Amino acid sequence: MSAHVPSHPTEHPHPQARQYIIIAAVLAFITGIEVAVYYINVLRPILPPTLIALSALKFALVVMFYMHLKFDHPLFTGLFVFGLATAMFTFVGFLALFGFVALVH
Repeated sequence: MSAHVPSHPTEHPHPQARQYIIIAAVLAFITGIEVAVYYINVLRPILPPTLIALSALKFALVVMFYMHLKFDHPLFTGLFVFGLATAMFTFVGFLALFGFVALVH
C-alpha cells in the first residue's frame, strides 16, 4: 500500500466558519456605514465617491473570501481583474460618449 498523496499538493486549507462570520460582520458594518453616510447631510457633496469607495471595499472582500480568489492561483485573480477592468473602462467610455453627445445636442 502506498501513502495517501493529496491530489493538489499546493492547495490551501479553506477558511473555517469563524472567518466567514467575521467577514460577514465586517460587510454588515460597512453596509451600516453606507446607510449612515447617506443620511448625513454634510456629506452630500462627497456622497457618490464615498459610496463607490465603500462598495469597492465590500466587493473586494467578497471576491477575496467568498469567491476564494485569495486562495486560488494568481492567474485566476489576474483574469478576473482583467475582465473587471475591461468592463469598467467600457462603462466609463460609454458614460463619456453619451455625456458628450448630450452636450452637443
